[in-house]
Amino acid sequence: MSYTLSEIVARLGGERHGADVAVARVAPLDMARPGELSFITHTKYRHQLEACEASAVIVSPRILAAAPVDRPVIVTPDPYLYFAKVATLFNPPQAAVAGVHGLASLGAGSKVAASAEVREHVSIGARAVIGERCRLMPGVVVGDDCVLGDDVVLYPNVTVYHNCVIGHRVTVHSGAVIGADGFGLAKDGDAWFKIPQTGRVLIGDDVEVGANTTIDRGALADTVIGRGAKIDNLVQIAHNVHIGEHTAIAGCVGIAGSTRIGAYCTIGGAAMFVGHIEIADRTHIGGGTLVSKSIRQADSYASSYPLSTMKDWLSNAVHLRHLDDLVGRVKQLEKELRTIQNKEVPNE
Repeated sequence: MSYTLSEIVARLGGERHGADVAVARVAPLDMARPGELSFITHTKYRHQLEACEASAVIVSPRILAAAPVDRPVIVTPDPYLYFAKVATLFNPPQAAVAGVHGLASLGAGSKVAASAEVREHVSIGARAVIGERCRLMPGVVVGDDCVLGDDVVLYPNVTVYHNCVIGHRVTVHSGAVIGADGFGLAKDGDAWFKIPQTGRVLIGDDVEVGANTTIDRGALADTVIGRGAKIDNLVQIAHNVHIGEHTAIAGCVGIAGSTRIGAYCTIGGAAMFVGHIEIADRTHIGGGTLVSKSIRQADSYASSYPLSTMKDWLSNAVHLRHLDDLVGRVKQLEKELRTIQNKEVPNE
């Protein structure tokens, strides 16, 4: 399927300049071919246009004002966002193929919307509710008393434990586990006594959960993922955690129990959070950061140590071992210096 630039503008907005050519795909500047639409996000990439074969490009007013572009363009304030929308236009989400496969298993009292797609080897527990146009891929398990809203997509081998609630238009990728027990244990002498995890996982509308991510159920209250949150692959979210709406979390992040992360935050890959802390709305955490205390003031935070050679790292590590002693010596020298300076002040 192809679209003319005027058809794209009619659907997505923006301004067309130049011929009304037809395009069938989107591609980066250095790989685009005739019949494709590319995009420029920054003036530093303009030089790539000389060799680019794209039939048209998406540009910002600033880029267009810097110098003429030698082909048709769509002008928009955010070319990258516009590219994403065009890519979605060319690659719309797959629609549900209504029906329950003969090899699926439905528990007693479960309700599956007639428009939902339930593939082979799906297991749906007792009293579970599956909304309109949901797509449950092979190997999905939905536990007893779960509720799935409309247009939910669960990719192969997703597991949703009992009593969990998933909102509308949620996508969960393969291998994710929603609602496993949190790590709740009480010490019993030299052994551990397991604390029942009786809360749920509540996932808001328009959330996406990456492959092999785990979201634990609450111990007593619920674990909550806010509307529009985006969670990457291999993220661990412990019991009673609250994630605010539209927060984005990159891969390999670990969030310990009862942490509350605000809305509109961004969390870089491999960041780690200790438990029972609060993070303000619109806080940005750099990759690899250890967050060991609450953040009350929104800002950008990072604690990663710069990359260095092993030799330099070992040398610095030796110095760090003596840092406390060094601080004490500096304080003593400052005290002695003040004493000397006071003696040198003449008496009036």
